[in-house]
Formats: sequence, structure tokens, C-alpha cells
Amino acid sequence: MKKAAEYASKPELVPTGEIPEVGSISLRVRYAECDPMNVVHHASYIPWLEMGRTELLREAGVSYAALEQAGVFLVVTKLDVKYRRPIVYDDVVEIRTRAHASGRIKIRHTYEVVLTERMGSKPDPDSDPRVPHDGVCAIATSEIACVNAEGRPVPLPEWLLPTDGTGIG
Repeated sequence: MKKAAEYASKPELVPTGEIPEVGSISLRVRYAECDPMNVVHHASYIPWLEMGRTELLREAGVSYAALEQAGVFLVVTKLDVKYRRPIVYDDVVEIRTRAHASGRIKIRHTYEVVLTERMGSKPDPDSDPRVPHDGVCAIATSEIACVNAEGRPVPLPEWLLPTDGTGIG
């Protein structure tokens, strides 16, 4: 199998803990992430989603840098974002990330961008129509493929393969 040859000369990469089914990070919206109307620009969501993915792995004791040193490169092949409600400067949001099965080479992630603080307090959908009742301002999905240093698809390391058909690890 090609997989053994791909990773044979690379350092061993084994997570120190379990990869959580759901990961979450919080962040405060920076001024530079907003458009002239003080609303988060659509392109600013992409780095937030990446942060969610990388932190999901980091919780298991694995960094993207360690993956690359081991010859494992994960590249985005598909990304879809649905913007439901605006997020504005100085809001605090939580990025919730979940990994799902998607074959031997790919992993699919789903995300929720949840508004947790606006103007220093808990958002109230009854007083602010821009606040969704469930708090979810955006939802997204991404598909990540595993490739080697030459950019050719290779199977995911065993510890990244889905074990129960819904999550990874």
C-alpha cells in the first residue's frame, strides 16, 4: 500500500489525547475584520473556520506544524458558508467545529459561528432583530483532503480516520 511508503521516512505522529467530537474557540471581532459599515466582512470568516479546525487537532496534542513535519498536509478542497445574521465590531463569537467521516482521503467539517456577546452583554433577540434566537449567525462546511509534499492525494493517517462514522479519531 502506498500509505506505508508515504509515511515511512517521516517522524511518528500520534495524538497525545482523543480528538474531541466538537471543538470550540471564542474570539472578539477586530476592527480590521469589518467593512466600512462595521459588519464583519465575509472573507473574515474563513480564517475563523481554520482556527476552529486547527484548535480541534491541538486539543488532541497535534499541531498543523507537526502534521506537516510528518508529511501530512491537509488542504481545503471545498468550502461553503451561509451567513444568517450580521456580526459587528467588538462582538464576541464562538466557533464550534465538528469533524465528520468523508472517506479515506477526506474529512468534512461543519461549523457554527455563534454570537455570545454584543456591546458587553448577552445578545437579546427580542431587543435586537440582528440577533438570531439560536445565536447562530453563520453555518459552514468544509472538505479537507490529505496530500503528500508533492500535492498528490494520500490516505489519512489511521488515527485521523473516522471510527464511528460520524466523527474522527
